[in-house]
Amino acid sequence: MSGTASTPARRAPGAEEKLLSTLGLCARARKLVTGTPMVCEALRGSKSAVVAVVEASDTSENTHGKLVSKCAYYGVPLYRVSADTGRLAHAIGKTGAVAAVGITDQSLFGALTRYLPEAVGASSQSEAPSDALGASTPDSND
Repeated sequence: MSGTASTPARRAPGAEEKLLSTLGLCARARKLVTGTPMVCEALRGSKSAVVAVVEASDTSENTHGKLVSKCAYYGVPLYRVSADTGRLAHAIGKTGAVAAVGITDQSLFGALTRYLPEAVGASSQSEAPSDALGASTPDSND
Protein backbone atom coordinates (compact mmCIF):
# COMPACT_ATOMS: atom_id res chain seq x y z
CA MET A 1 0.00 0.00 0.00
CA SER A 2 3.02 2.31 0.19
CA GLY A 3 2.95 4.02 -3.20
CA THR A 4 4.72 7.26 -4.03
CA ALA A 5 5.90 8.52 -0.66
CA SER A 6 9.02 10.15 -2.12
CA THR A 7 7.17 12.93 -3.98
CA PRO A 8 4.26 14.20 -1.86
CA ALA A 9 3.95 17.46 -3.84
CA ARG A 10 2.76 15.64 -6.97
CA ARG A 11 -1.01 15.51 -7.17
CA ALA A 12 -1.57 13.78 -10.51
CA PRO A 13 0.70 11.59 -12.62
CA GLY A 14 2.23 13.62 -15.42
CA ALA A 15 1.38 16.98 -13.86
CA GLU A 16 5.05 17.81 -13.33
CA GLU A 17 5.89 16.97 -16.96
CA LYS A 18 3.02 19.16 -18.19
CA LEU A 19 4.18 21.97 -15.90
CA LEU A 20 7.74 21.75 -17.23
CA SER A 21 6.48 21.57 -20.81
CA THR A 22 4.35 24.67 -20.30
CA LEU A 23 7.33 26.48 -18.78
CA GLY A 24 9.26 25.55 -21.94
CA LEU A 25 6.48 27.14 -23.98
CA CYS A 26 6.78 30.30 -21.84
CA ALA A 27 10.52 30.35 -22.52
CA ARG A 28 10.04 29.98 -26.28
CA ALA A 29 7.51 32.82 -26.16
CA ARG A 30 10.08 34.91 -24.27
CA LYS A 31 7.72 35.36 -21.34
CA LEU A 32 10.15 34.17 -18.63
CA VAL A 33 12.75 35.86 -16.49
CA THR A 34 15.41 33.26 -15.71
CA GLY A 35 17.54 32.98 -12.59
CA THR A 36 17.15 34.29 -9.05
CA PRO A 37 19.06 37.58 -9.55
CA MET A 38 17.09 38.43 -12.69
CA VAL A 39 13.78 37.48 -11.04
CA CYS A 40 14.54 39.71 -8.04
CA GLU A 41 15.56 42.56 -10.35
CA ALA A 42 12.37 42.15 -12.41
CA LEU A 43 10.28 42.17 -9.23
CA ARG A 44 11.92 45.44 -8.16
CA GLY A 45 11.37 47.12 -11.52
CA SER A 46 8.06 47.25 -13.33
CA LYS A 47 9.37 46.64 -16.86
CA SER A 48 8.71 42.90 -16.93
CA ALA A 49 5.69 42.81 -14.61
CA VAL A 50 6.34 39.36 -13.13
CA VAL A 51 2.97 37.75 -12.35
CA ALA A 52 4.31 34.60 -10.62
CA VAL A 53 7.58 32.94 -9.62
CA VAL A 54 8.31 29.22 -9.89
CA GLU A 55 11.13 27.90 -7.70
CA ALA A 56 12.97 24.58 -7.97
CA SER A 57 12.79 22.10 -5.11
CA ASP A 58 16.49 22.04 -4.27
CA THR A 59 17.29 25.73 -3.88
CA SER A 60 19.40 26.80 -0.92
CA GLU A 61 17.86 28.22 2.24
CA ASN A 62 19.31 31.64 1.38
CA THR A 63 17.82 31.64 -2.12
CA HIS A 64 14.48 30.36 -0.89
CA GLY A 65 14.36 33.03 1.82
CA LYS A 66 15.22 35.75 -0.66
CA LEU A 67 12.48 34.64 -3.04
CA VAL A 68 9.90 34.32 -0.26
CA SER A 69 10.76 37.80 1.02
CA LYS A 70 10.68 39.49 -2.40
CA CYS A 71 7.49 37.77 -3.54
CA ALA A 72 5.71 38.57 -0.28
CA TYR A 73 6.79 42.22 -0.44
CA TYR A 74 5.68 42.69 -4.06
CA GLY A 75 2.54 40.53 -3.73
CA VAL A 76 3.59 37.98 -6.33
CA PRO A 77 2.69 34.29 -5.82
CA LEU A 78 5.63 31.92 -5.35
CA TYR A 79 5.36 28.23 -6.22
CA ARG A 80 7.97 25.67 -5.16
CA VAL A 81 7.70 22.72 -7.53
CA SER A 82 9.07 19.20 -7.15
CA ALA A 83 11.48 19.56 -10.10
CA ASP A 84 15.10 20.23 -9.19
CA THR A 85 17.29 23.00 -10.66
CA GLY A 86 18.63 20.77 -13.43
CA ARG A 87 15.19 19.66 -14.62
CA LEU A 88 13.88 23.23 -14.47
CA ALA A 89 16.84 24.42 -16.56
CA HIS A 90 16.40 21.62 -19.09
CA ALA A 91 12.68 22.38 -19.42
CA ILE A 92 13.34 25.98 -20.45
CA GLY A 93 16.27 25.15 -22.73
CA LYS A 94 19.14 26.21 -20.47
CA THR A 95 22.24 24.32 -19.45
CA GLY A 96 23.40 24.11 -15.87
CA ALA A 97 21.01 24.92 -13.05
CA VAL A 98 18.13 27.38 -12.79
CA ALA A 99 16.76 28.00 -9.29
CA ALA A 100 13.79 30.18 -10.22
CA VAL A 101 11.88 31.63 -13.13
CA GLY A 102 9.44 34.50 -13.26
CA ILE A 103 6.43 34.32 -15.56
CA THR A 104 5.68 37.67 -17.21
CA ASP A 105 2.48 36.84 -19.10
CA GLN A 106 -0.87 36.52 -17.31
CA SER A 107 -2.37 34.22 -19.98
CA LEU A 108 0.53 31.77 -19.86
CA PHE A 109 0.41 31.86 -16.08
CA GLY A 110 -3.25 30.91 -16.34
CA ALA A 111 -2.24 27.88 -18.39
CA LEU A 112 0.34 26.95 -15.73
CA THR A 113 -2.03 27.16 -12.77
CA ARG A 114 -3.71 23.83 -13.50
CA TYR A 115 -0.34 22.05 -13.19
CA LEU A 116 1.05 23.87 -10.16
CA PRO A 117 0.99 21.83 -6.96
CA GLU A 118 -1.95 22.75 -4.74
CA ALA A 119 -0.14 22.29 -1.44
CA VAL A 120 2.69 24.65 -2.40
CA GLY A 121 1.13 27.61 -4.20
CA ALA A 122 -0.86 30.39 -2.58
CA SER A 123 -4.43 29.15 -2.25
CA SER A 124 -6.02 32.37 -3.47
CA GLN A 125 -3.05 33.24 -5.71
CA SER A 126 -3.05 36.79 -4.43
CA GLU A 127 -1.11 37.76 -1.35
CA ALA A 128 0.92 35.99 1.32
CA PRO A 129 2.82 33.37 -0.70
CA SER A 130 5.09 32.91 2.32
CA ASP A 131 2.15 31.57 4.33
CA ALA A 132 1.40 29.01 1.63
CA LEU A 133 5.01 27.87 1.67
CA GLY A 134 5.16 27.61 5.43
CA ALA A 135 8.10 29.98 5.62
CA SER A 136 8.14 32.89 8.01
CA THR A 137 11.26 34.93 7.38
CA PRO A 138 10.23 38.61 7.48
CA ASP A 139 13.77 39.70 8.49
CA SER A 140 15.56 38.59 5.29
CA ASN A 141 18.64 40.55 4.31
CA ASP A 142 18.15 42.24 0.95
